[in-house]
Amino acid sequence: MVNNNPVSDLLRTDRMPHIWCSGCGLGTTVNCFVRAAAGCGLPPDQITVVSGIGCTGRVAGYLKLDSFHTTHGRPIPFATGLKLANPRLKVVVYSGDGDLFAIGGNHFIHAARRNMDMTVICVNNFTYGMTGGQVTPTTPTGAIASTAPYGNTEDPFNLPYLADSAGAVYVARWTTFHVRQATKAMKEAIQKKGFSFVELVSPCPTLYGRRNRMGDGLDMMEGYKENSTIRNGADTRDVGMDISGKIVCGKFVDRERPSFLEQYNTRLAARLGPSYKNYEGVL
Repeated sequence: MVNNNPVSDLLRTDRMPHIWCSGCGLGTTVNCFVRAAAGCGLPPDQITVVSGIGCTGRVAGYLKLDSFHTTHGRPIPFATGLKLANPRLKVVVYSGDGDLFAIGGNHFIHAARRNMDMTVICVNNFTYGMTGGQVTPTTPTGAIASTAPYGNTEDPFNLPYLADSAGAVYVARWTTFHVRQATKAMKEAIQKKGFSFVELVSPCPTLYGRRNRMGDGLDMMEGYKENSTIRNGADTRDVGMDISGKIVCGKFVDRERPSFLEQYNTRLAARLGPSYKNYEGVL
């Protein structure tokens, strides 16, 4: 039988069905990602995916690409090492809001500041879905969580603003309802030189949705449809989210600045003169 699925070559179908809950948006994000990766036209051995711990961290195991499932909060340092060791690789970090912005928050800020040439995809479901539904750095104020039974009292991060202010050259946000836009954004981010960031707002009906009476996965997706607004080019200071307001989606940042390795080569060449040969990594 001929397999006409355009993305089957990038999926480890022998490991399916996946372990994610019914209604979880992670499967949708994976579908978008493999279509984006295929659309880039790169050989599979030139794309590497690094993930951390949590529900989203499981993504790497379902992709038929070189992948690393790293320790909690550390996918960006691992990805940095990969990029410096082999600059020809397209390195993608694929993890969740808790992993990337709690224990991993410092790494995110400095990778963006350095403009490391990598793409960071954050699946934001506002909760620690694998370990009991605790508050994360993105949980909206007032939302119920296992560690906030009377409602979260902490202000959440506005992830696009954080990425923008730290120096990312590409910043976008979409929900799992916006599959075509999310696919396009991930493709653009992978093709962009420098530190690119895509936030994907995704339902966790098992913990976040149930505790906050948002219904099942379909109900949450319908909520994204009704409560999302697209504002390409919006000021990232104005795209923060709360538990009941509009989700502002779009491509917010797309700019140029030298990547870390470009700056490294330029500055050392200026200092050392003709004797300096551009750094190309260990291939």
